[in-house]
Parts: sequence; C-alpha cells; structure tokens
Amino acid sequence: MADDGIGLIETTPLAEALSERYLAYALSTITARSLPDVRDGLKPVHRRLIYAMHQLRLDPAAGFKKCARIVGDVMGKYHPHGDAAIYDAMVRLAQDFAVRYPLVEGQGNFGNIDGDNAAAMRYTEARLTAVAQALLEGIGEDAVDFRPTYDGEESEPVVLPGAFPNLLANGAAGIAVGMATAIPPHNAGEVCAAALHLIKKPKATTADLLAHMQGPDFPTGGILAEDRAAIEAAYETGRGTLRLRARWEVERGKHGTWSVVVTEIPYQVQKARLIEQIAQLLEEKKLPLLGDVRDESAEDVRIVLEPRTRAVEPEVLMASLYRATQLETRFGLNMNVLDASRTPRVMSLGEVLRAWLDHRHEVLVRRSRHRLAAIEKRLLILEGFLAVYLNLDEVIRIIRTEDEPKTALMAAFSLVEEQAEAILNMRLRSLRKLEEMEIRSEHKALGRERRDLKALLGDEALRWKRVSEEIERVRKQFAEGPLGQRRTTIAEAPHEAEIAVAVEALIEREAITAILSEKGWIRAVKGAVADPAELRFKDGDRLRALVACETTDRLVLFATNGRAYTLRAADLPRGRGDGQPIRLLAELSNEDDVIAMFVAREGAKYLVASRAGRGFVVAASELMAEKRTGKLVLNLKPGEEAAVCVPAEGDHVAVVGENRKLLIFPLEQVPEMARGAGVILQKYRDGAMEDAMVFRYAEGLACRTGDRTRLFTDLDPWRGERAQAGRIVPNGFPRSGKFS
Repeated sequence: MADDGIGLIETTPLAEALSERYLAYALSTITARSLPDVRDGLKPVHRRLIYAMHQLRLDPAAGFKKCARIVGDVMGKYHPHGDAAIYDAMVRLAQDFAVRYPLVEGQGNFGNIDGDNAAAMRYTEARLTAVAQALLEGIGEDAVDFRPTYDGEESEPVVLPGAFPNLLANGAAGIAVGMATAIPPHNAGEVCAAALHLIKKPKATTADLLAHMQGPDFPTGGILAEDRAAIEAAYETGRGTLRLRARWEVERGKHGTWSVVVTEIPYQVQKARLIEQIAQLLEEKKLPLLGDVRDESAEDVRIVLEPRTRAVEPEVLMASLYRATQLETRFGLNMNVLDASRTPRVMSLGEVLRAWLDHRHEVLVRRSRHRLAAIEKRLLILEGFLAVYLNLDEVIRIIRTEDEPKTALMAAFSLVEEQAEAILNMRLRSLRKLEEMEIRSEHKALGRERRDLKALLGDEALRWKRVSEEIERVRKQFAEGPLGQRRTTIAEAPHEAEIAVAVEALIEREAITAILSEKGWIRAVKGAVADPAELRFKDGDRLRALVACETTDRLVLFATNGRAYTLRAADLPRGRGDGQPIRLLAELSNEDDVIAMFVAREGAKYLVASRAGRGFVVAASELMAEKRTGKLVLNLKPGEEAAVCVPAEGDHVAVVGENRKLLIFPLEQVPEMARGAGVILQKYRDGAMEDAMVFRYAEGLACRTGDRTRLFTDLDPWRGERAQAGRIVPNGFPRSGKFS
C-alpha cells in the first residue's frame, strides 16, 4: 500500500518551527508588500492596480469606471489580500496632497487634507493618468518579464517599464519586518535632469547630482529648512533627517495690528489635527505668545494665527510654534528599496538613479529586439507577396485546383511555409487591392528601420543616446505647467539662538523640580520636593534623578551612547501623572539610557568618561544641542558605553574600577575637549571603570551610601598619575563600588 503521508506526524523543535515560519513571513513582507522596487518605484499592490486598470483600458482619454469594479478585478486576478487594503492604496494614488504626481485620476470624494476618508468604492470612479501611462509604456512589447499570479490563471508584470522616474518623483513609505523605507517626493523635471547628467558623467558625485536636483519637492509645498551639507550627507548615505516647515506670511491690519497666515503645511500633516493640537496647547497655556487660531481654509490652506501682543515679532511667534507643534516636522530619509535582484538594501542618490537608468536601458534593448523580430517576420511576408504579385492568376488557379495548395505554392514560387500561409489567409478583397508599389514602399521602410535597430543594438553609445532622448521627452512632458513647478522651497537651516532667547525671555519664570525615573519617564512638579520618598511612580519603577530648576532653564541629559540632549524645562509635562517617556522628547534608542541630568550653567565644566576608562573635560556650552537627535560628545567604540558625566569642580579626579582599585590624580592631567574619545584615566587588566568624580583634595573624598556619608582624608596611598592601575579601595568604601 502506497504511503501517501496521511496521518504522518513529524516532531520538530518549537524554536526551529517558529524561526522557519517567521523567516518566510518576514521575507514575504519585505519583498511582496512593504518595500518598493527601485526600477519603477512601486509596491506590488500599486503595480497590480495600474496593470489591472490598463487591462480594463482605463487610459487618460477613456471614460471612468467604478472603483468597486477595479478593486474586484485586482483582488480576483492579481492581489491575494482584502478589498479595503486595495482601495486604500488606490485612494492614495489619486490624492494630489499625498502623492506629488498622481497615478490615478479620481472622480468623487477621495478624501482631503483634513484627514477625512474617501467615500466608499461603490460611489467613486477612476482612470489612469498620463504619469501612469508613461510607467506602462512598452508593456506589450516584451519590455519586462511576466510571472504567474497567485492562482496561476493569469500573468502579471514583475516590474513596469517605468519611463517615468516614479521612485524619486512620488517617493515611498513602508514598514516591513526589521526594516523600513521612507523616500520623499521630488520634482520629476529635476530628477530627469540629474539622470541626464549621470548618463553624460557616470562618475558624478552626489554634490554634482544635487546641482540639478535641489532636494525633496513635497505635494503640499512648505519650506525645507536644512543646510546643503546635511542634505548632501543624507543623499550620499541614503539615510538622514530633513526638517520641513510650514509656509507663512504676515498680514498687516489697522493701527499696527498683524496676524500670521499659514498657506502651506508640512507633508503628511492633517490640517484638522494640527489646528486641534495648536488649540489644545493654547488652552493649556503652553503657547504664551499666541492669542488665537482660526481655520479659514476653503480649497486652499489658510490658517490664521493672531499674536497675544503686537510687541512680539512674527519670527519669534513662529519659532515658538515650530518648537511645540507640527508646523515643523522631521522627515526621516531612508532609501531602502529592492534592487533588480529583489534584494533589499539602502541606496545613495547616485545608486537609485543608476538603477533606474540601467532598467531603462534594458527596456530599450528588449523593445528593440521585440520590434526587430516583428519586422523580420513582416519582411518575410512582404517578400512572399512580391514573389507572387505578377502571377496572381496562377495563385488563384493553384488555390482552386490543388488538393494541397500550400505545398503547391511553395514549390511554384519558392516560398517558405510562413509566406505561403500568409497568402492563403488573405481575403479576396485584399488580394484584389494588392499593389506592388505599396508593398515595395512598406518593404523599404521596414528595411530601413531594421538597419537602424541593428545599429542601435550593436552600439551601446547609441543606445544611451536614445535613453537620453526618451528621458528628455519625459522631462519636457512633466516639467512644464502647474504640475511640474517646484512647490517646496529649499532654505538654509535656521540660526535660532537669538529667537530662542527671545522666546524664553517671555516664558514666566517659575521654580519647578524635574523628576526622572529609572525606566525613563520624566515630569516636572511646581516648587521644591520636600520628601523624595513621597513621589509615586509606575509599578516596578523608582526615582533616578531629581533636579531643582526654573522654567527658563535648560536641562542637559547625558546618555550611554555618548550623546548630550537638551530639553527646555518649560516643555516638561506637568501634573500628577507619570509624565512622558524621555524617548518622546529626545531621540534615544531602546538600548540607550540616561546616566546624568543637570541644569547647564554658564562657565561650568564636566568630566565625561566611558566604561573603558577613557575620558576628558568638556564645557557646559559644548553639551547644548538644539536637535532632538542630540549632540555626539564622547566617541565610543562598538560595544562601549558612556559611564559618567559629573561636574568638574575641584582639583583632583578619583576613579574606581570594577576590580575595586582606586586611583587619584590631578585634574590638570585631563585635557579639555569639545568632542573625542578622551585619554586613559585608569588602566585595567580586565573589567571596566565603575565610577569617577572630581573633588578638592584638601577637603577629602566624600562617599555616600544611602543616608550616610563617609569622608576619607588620608588619600596619599592612592594618589598617582593618570593612566595608572591604582590600589585596592580603603576600608569602609561603599560595597556598590560607586562614590554615591
């Protein structure tokens, strides 16, 4: 009896089964759902939508069809997912505020910038745009490979021919498993100009390309407030962060009154939610310079912001709003795409353009070969027509009298099978109108085209010239008119030091206490904390740091990644709650932790050191950082962490290692730097540094354990030079190995 496997049970370790299945899921998510292809800039759902609409003949000149019909075709033939996901993808392709160059032209309610949803698909209609038509150009000429659909009944393109630079022009966003992509939209005319430059100069640098392509061009406009060096670095590595701001203007009223009118908001910000956020902050009195906000938008954006007093400058008002609201956002550039081999990787600007150009070159070669094969076939038929033209009566006689007319024709006129078949398949009407001049004219034109195609396929320089001509044609088609005009202005990164001082000067000075918990939750309470033991935290959490300050102060947080972060005390969450996670206020990863929090006083200095025992002295001014990403101060090797950041108030440094050896040496032996890896403070045969502090030698070394403080005054046995190993700690030294 044959063993058909029914009832067979295999024992497999759970970890192995889970890893195998999760890997398959991750691979499917990365390659078949979340990441776009670098060649046409589309994810599978978008590609299937466009191809299905092409199959339905929904070209720009055709009529509209109901979206429900289109979604049904896509779901039934190509896309093995739900109708809601397919319709949502179609809606986004039709929204002119979501994509820079819409691929779908919608008729009906397709949502708005306020965040309202589109109407149900049974109420809306759609067809393709000229941009989508450019992406499909050559789809029927063997330009790309096809593969079977999920049920094997149909076939779908692996990638579209992509005459339009869709990846950079429309951008992409997606979250896969273990990786993500975020590519901003760009101006298609500029992208084509950069691609043409790359054809002329294949070794062009990122700076050369950016001379033609300024930077992102968002559909909602706005101002990209970033310096050229930061933009160039982002495009060089494929990763970076770009600051996008709303566009505004000042409207003057009577008697010196004025108001700010916001006419463009940052990309992917919902206008209704933005106004709701501003109104809430205004109610909570966190925007002391703003008096009122109104939404006067119709089809265009018009948000009116009225100042609390005319004495405030518009720039100062907007600076305060940029800090607190989504009138300023950060776009995280991450050009992670699938290359031609379907492998995900992060590409630079030059690599993305080169991949698109190589695809266009391949499409040209394949279309040329397809056309050449069609010409060869047609020429063969025409030569057969010419061979029998002068003997039409004989052809008719053979067809009427011979039992095997094909064989007889082939023998009588020396024809091949294809020529004889074409003659036999001709209608009598066509046979009557057969004219030698027309045949010879068509034969001559096709012969000339065949020579041109063979020359094209044999000369790479000629092919690249043809690719350049095609890109230039696309550039002219989409770079002109309202659609092609640049919408986002590129501006220099703002120098806001003076504005920040002005904003802070208007903040009401108030004594508060900043509270940081062990698990990274931060908050502030009014006044001083009489008894820290009475503070309440989440279950399993406890107090880490308590800093008395004022609302006008700035707090510096030093983290294990060697970076310093700056927070305005006035921005700390208030109230009786647990506060906010510190990672919402500063860009800290889950692996990083805060090791020190303090108020940066003018003229103060701090000792920073890594667990490897290397450190230096840094001025408080060098620890200040305007960005949420912080400022790198202590350079660390892979696997290292920052260990201490303590005030450098005194004349000697005390360092203790995990080996419980103590070393004391003069502070003057430690250099002052703005950034670096530092110098060796204490040597270790094995282990790492436990703690360090700066103190006055004459006053002795004070170590605190709980509520008790012990003072060590006889320190000569542990005094030495920097970079020595030290000696075992004195009796009574805290068992924790730390000074406090």
